[in-house]
Amino acid sequence: MRSYEAESEPGWDVVLPRDGLSLDGVRMAGFRDRAAAGLDLRVLPRPAVVVVIGVGESPFSVEGARGHEDLPSFAAALTPGPARIRAEGVECVEMRLSPRAAYALLGVSPRELDGSVTGLEGLWGRAERQLRERLADAPTWQERLTLVDRFLAERAARAPAMAPEVAAAWDTIVARRGRVRIGDLAAACGWSRKRLWSRFSAQIGLTPKRAAMLVRFDHAARALTAGENAADVALACGYADQPHLHRDVLTFAGCTPTALAGGATSAG
Repeated sequence: MRSYEAESEPGWDVVLPRDGLSLDGVRMAGFRDRAAAGLDLRVLPRPAVVVVIGVGESPFSVEGARGHEDLPSFAAALTPGPARIRAEGVECVEMRLSPRAAYALLGVSPRELDGSVTGLEGLWGRAERQLRERLADAPTWQERLTLVDRFLAERAARAPAMAPEVAAAWDTIVARRGRVRIGDLAAACGWSRKRLWSRFSAQIGLTPKRAAMLVRFDHAARALTAGENAADVALACGYADQPHLHRDVLTFAGCTPTALAGGATSAG
């Protein structure tokens, strides 16, 4: 459960939607643990809300800020805190939602996820159980992915839209890889810094400054896990120096850059 770009990974079947998706800001794939090796991963912060819907009988064992929970499906906040997911016989649909999509589809502001991994039934109620039942009955992965796509499209049609100023500020943060000034973001949308801070936090779930830090960390984490030198990563990602990178990695991932590079995995 690490990459949507490949159609298979060692020991895993990975199925991508054949006909594309109805909504912008949504990436989706079906996963099956072909080797029955089980799942054991640390959930890392990333600039997307990760939603996982289990299809099989076994729940996901979640160790996080709320202690231990067994969940048939879950949503991981942008910054989920120290969290670990374990499971056997994994068969699931996994989605990666941009904050704009998450705001429309979750039914609550991403801020309500409270920086943790949250059971999806608590967000979607009976609709979550009905969707899992339909997924279990679907005979093919493409039908499963189509079911989820239609479910999301129906929710989006009834959902409030994110303020265009907030969406534009987020898009700018992503496009500039977190290397932005909050005052410039506020000026670009014609708001005061205080208003941008308030509206952005309510709809994205993070302050603009924290969001910029997260996007920069995400690029750094990808480079570190790809084997790049920490000093080079710090320079390329706009950190003041290597200790600055070290502090950010420790803040977001709870480990050192060396440890992150050596064994990091992430949902999505």
